[in-house]
Amino acid sequence: MASSVVKRVRTRGRRRNLPMSEINVTPFVDVMLVLLIIFMVAAPLMTAGVPLDLPETAANAVPTEQEEPLVISIPAQGTMQVQDQPVADDQLVTALRGALEGRQSGRVFLRADGSIPYARVVQIMGALNAAGITDIVLVTETGGPRMDG
Repeated sequence: MASSVVKRVRTRGRRRNLPMSEINVTPFVDVMLVLLIIFMVAAPLMTAGVPLDLPETAANAVPTEQEEPLVISIPAQGTMQVQDQPVADDQLVTALRGALEGRQSGRVFLRADGSIPYARVVQIMGALNAAGITDIVLVTETGGPRMDG
């Protein structure tokens, strides 16, 4: 009888030394959930590169496009930017033509700080129009005053 007890003990010991063939996916799932939360929080922050105080209007939202929009930003202080690249006034049209090459849409989104004089915004729109860029969208915040009584 003693020999059968010894065999059982030896068998149990051998099982402990065998490699485990199961994959523990719990740490993988934990890491994926943390990354998902990080991207959900960071995604809205990546849409607007230049902080501006946009004017509020009662206008409806423009339908979204398939490709990333081409954005001109005019901050209160500092230089004008196409996407996130600073551009001098005399290089604006050249930079826009280069950025519009190969795009499906010729639409340009113009974001101007609310403290920018109206004349400056109109001058930029006039320069774009003279260069043949006619699909210009003025970007504003919603919730402005309705003037329909």
